[in-house]
Amino acid sequence: MKRPPRHHPGFTLTELLVVIAIIATLGGIAFAVGKPMIARSRQAACLNQLRSIGTALEGYLQDHNQFLPSLAAGRSSKTEDLPVLDTLLKPYLENEDAFHCPQDGVQFAKSGSSYLWNSTQSGKHITKLEFLTISDRPDRIPLVTDKESWHPAGTNFLYADRSSTSQVRFAAEN
Repeated sequence: MKRPPRHHPGFTLTELLVVIAIIATLGGIAFAVGKPMIARSRQAACLNQLRSIGTALEGYLQDHNQFLPSLAAGRSSKTEDLPVLDTLLKPYLENEDAFHCPQDGVQFAKSGSSYLWNSTQSGKHITKLEFLTISDRPDRIPLVTDKESWHPAGTNFLYADRSSTSQVRFAAEN
């Protein structure tokens, strides 16, 4: 009389390989879908940082009779003694992280800011701005921009009307 084969609990090698293949496939899909979502969330956080800078700039304008500060576009290192956005507006912000774009892995640590000031607007009254040939449209005059195009949708801008977006609104008019 033959004995019935014993049943050993557990997975066979084939079953284990199938499960690993399914997990690897799902992980690959999650990574492919998740990476752009993370980049978009960082871009949204960057736009929020620019809004904070716009609020700080509004405070500066109120304290200085609606005249924009006279600033250099940016600095290459924190040791440079230049009047720049992050040093001038620091008293108007709760912390200096407002000058750090989450997508920026180098510039903030090196220079203290992920953003550049549009120095063509330095020292001007907020109602007398002009950029390229645009003069009567504050929603089309950029004041602050990303130092580099880190985001999937392009560069972020803070415009003179204190709106922030990744849309380029300025162009030379005929």
